[in-house]
Amino acid sequence: MTDRPYTDADLRHEAAICLLALSTTPGAADIRRWLTGAYVESRRNDDRSGPTWDDLLTEDELDEVSSKVHALVENAARLAEWAVHLGADGLEPLPEQLSAQTDNGPWFRLHFAVRPDMSDDMRRALVEGVGREIAKFF
Repeated sequence: MTDRPYTDADLRHEAAICLLALSTTPGAADIRRWLTGAYVESRRNDDRSGPTWDDLLTEDELDEVSSKVHALVENAARLAEWAVHLGADGLEPLPEQLSAQTDNGPWFRLHFAVRPDMSDDMRRALVEGVGREIAKFF
């Protein structure tokens, strides 16, 4: 665990909620207002209750987190058109992804989308097969 009472995944979770919930890009102040009542995802209990950001952080820390979430929202890839095309084609995203890491972060990341009736074995073969082919060049 870090010295923070939340994880980077919590920041990403809140950024995703902001993108889904708002039709326009929220400002840091909008995000700040949202966070006071939002649960910290990594701290939720089995019954989905748990502490809110406001429970865990000081005012200054909430301002800092709001700015971090805002930066994630601002820098998020614009995927609306891609998502519409996936849905229109009847495809659904897989949780699996392939990425190549460098010292400065990801070099690339591949996400997969398939038909819902694709078998688990075929899904696994797709991801592993693409991974094996890419690995030949490293």
